[in-house]
Amino acid sequence: MKNLFSVKDKVILITGGSGVLGTVMVNHFAQEGARVVILDRNVEAGEALVTNVKAKGYEATFIQTDVLNKEVLLSNYNSIMSKYGRIDVLINGAGGNMPGATITPDKTFFDLDMNAFKTVIDLNLFGTILPTMIFSKAMAAQKEGVIINISSESAIRPLTRVCGYGTAKAAVTNFTKYMAGELAIKFGTGLRVNAIAPGFFITEQNRTLLTNPDGTYTERGKQIIAHTPFGRFGEPEELLGTMQWLASDASKFVTGTLTVIDGGFDAFSI
Repeated sequence: MKNLFSVKDKVILITGGSGVLGTVMVNHFAQEGARVVILDRNVEAGEALVTNVKAKGYEATFIQTDVLNKEVLLSNYNSIMSKYGRIDVLINGAGGNMPGATITPDKTFFDLDMNAFKTVIDLNLFGTILPTMIFSKAMAAQKEGVIINISSESAIRPLTRVCGYGTAKAAVTNFTKYMAGELAIKFGTGLRVNAIAPGFFITEQNRTLLTNPDGTYTERGKQIIAHTPFGRFGEPEELLGTMQWLASDASKFVTGTLTVIDGGFDAFSI
């Protein structure tokens, strides 16, 4: 019997692949038998990850990229197509936030740094749009392929502080739905575009915001846990079941969706 959830031999591209969440995804899909291409700007981290994956007997390739540079992405595309001849799955994992695009309790909207705000919009939104524009060309030619975008809890409901990030991720969600229709109608129903909305996971970018040096929660961390029915932060591995489902034929009739993975945060009020 065919395993609907299999991703064996699929060529899976992961932008931001050497980050905390990306690394977990890379290791998972490699162990599932996929041919994983790590796309990241951090050469040292990317090459170390490849070494680690190969040491376990699995396949991975690192290619340095810049998700905001179309020419670099085109070069990446040519390298991938030369090596594998196809692209089956694109996971747009590159993203992030920066202090100037946030509004801390001692600041107001009028203190917002518009340059930082634009940088965050560019990285999260255009850093999703440009890779999609370049790499989905292979999918259109193949008449099949999967794109998984990384949205956020802050795209669903506006969270305090993360003004720029939430705005960008809300746009990513809208772009996901738009592209689902665009690709299916014009290139066939073998092309699917979905997104996940992770709740609160500890990463290098938010660690100091949510936890103290001794591992206890900051006030922000405590607020989040108080509004999460599961009473804890998520573990990166808890994203993998949904990612596997979306990347595989198990979700063959699923497109234009946003799957929330948040321990109940979005469902809970008081």
